[in-house]
Amino acid sequence: MSKDKGKRGKNGGNGPERMKRKDYEEELHKLQVKLCHLQEWIKKKGLRVIIAFEGRDAAGKGGTIRAITERVSPRVFRIVALPAPSERQKTQLFLQRYIEQFPAAGEVVIFDRSWYNRAGVEHVMGFVSKEGYERFLQLAPKVEKYIVDAGIILIKFWLEVGKQEQEQRFQARINDPLRQWKLSPMDIDSYTHWDDYSKARDMMLETTDSEDAPWYIIHSDDKRRARLNCISHILSTIPHKKINNDKVKLPKRPNKNKYDDQRGLKGRNFVRELY
Repeated sequence: MSKDKGKRGKNGGNGPERMKRKDYEEELHKLQVKLCHLQEWIKKKGLRVIIAFEGRDAAGKGGTIRAITERVSPRVFRIVALPAPSERQKTQLFLQRYIEQFPAAGEVVIFDRSWYNRAGVEHVMGFVSKEGYERFLQLAPKVEKYIVDAGIILIKFWLEVGKQEQEQRFQARINDPLRQWKLSPMDIDSYTHWDDYSKARDMMLETTDSEDAPWYIIHSDDKRRARLNCISHILSTIPHKKINNDKVKLPKRPNKNKYDDQRGLKGRNFVRELY
């Protein structure tokens, strides 16, 4: 995202002003059309794509993923947001439950948090040993090279939100009943570990930002710009062409043996129409 030092953002920092909703929706529509073209290309060519989203709490991962997926088929763009591992999964190889979700031909799998949980929340909150953490950082680039060498397109995003902006978003979640579900006890506990997460982020980038699977950082204080920049990057990262399919024409419905389609509904229970 280009810098504009002549304007000041809503949060008081240097950078472009917050994008207006109308402008955002116009640009989002254009990009979502292109995502539909990309989807057809992925299906036709049998591509396998993984998009991994990481970032601080309240960085906007969920909203960005919704912007990517709301106009495409869930059979092609599949979202994976794994819960805490079960007792059985805890005894497996760490990456095993993630690999089970990897794409087949013609699929895009979007990880809403990925195996990098180990380098982030698990490390900061003490859910993994020092040895396990260091082993992960050492092995992750090797595993990702194997993934890429196997022909899978791997895109890794880190959404970077500012300290003040994160606090404002947490406050919004606290005060809005429609967002309170987003605020978990873990989020509250993690809120006090800003510096620890900063150190963990820097170590993760230092050790796993490889030529085979580089990290791409998105400034997400302005959620709208972040979503557009993310989609634009995906479109530019996966080479594709628009597929011109034949225009579909609806066939005529036959009039022979017409059936009264309302007769079977008479006397049934209908939802009360309040709107």
